[in-house]
Amino acid sequence: MTDSGAEAGELNDVVLEDWVAETTPFERVHAVIRRTYDPQSASEIAERARVSPTTARKHLRGLVDTGAVATDETETATRYRRSETAIVTEHAEALLSEHSTDELASAIAEMKAQIRSWREEYDVESPEAFARALGVDDADTETGQVLSEWQTTRRNLSLAQAALAIDEATQRGRLSGADSDDSDADSSAVV
Repeated sequence: MTDSGAEAGELNDVVLEDWVAETTPFERVHAVIRRTYDPQSASEIAERARVSPTTARKHLRGLVDTGAVATDETETATRYRRSETAIVTEHAEALLSEHSTDELASAIAEMKAQIRSWREEYDVESPEAFARALGVDDADTETGQVLSEWQTTRRNLSLAQAALAIDEATQRGRLSGADSDDSDADSSAVV
């Protein structure tokens, strides 16, 4: 009888070897950082990416420059994590691939209307103000559910607006560097 734990370990080693053989050090560092939400040292990222700490630092600095990576610095160390901008951009791009801009614009209008409705009904401007008005015992009630829905709707509204802004910038060539001088167009972002 074979040891399935040993076989799984050997399979993992083969997969890692293939990954290292088929990718560049930059691709591995980028793949690791795309799954790094809690700050980690360059050495920790290097180990996961199967590169040297020096190579990891070099690629991480480049990713910081592009906005894909954020740093948390202390007196003794720099720790790296995926940036909020990269997360939002990925979600926005996913929305664009799944929905037309007309669908997104319609959804934005619906979400704005729902938020206005909550503001009027509960006489507060934000879910945070609504939460302060709620008692601790209200968290599992209908009003607690409204709070959760309001927060989710606001987050989804921001992502949909970001998706439309990315689409607009792409259409105008602002993301590719082929910026057209469209002086008649409204250059304000949808916010």
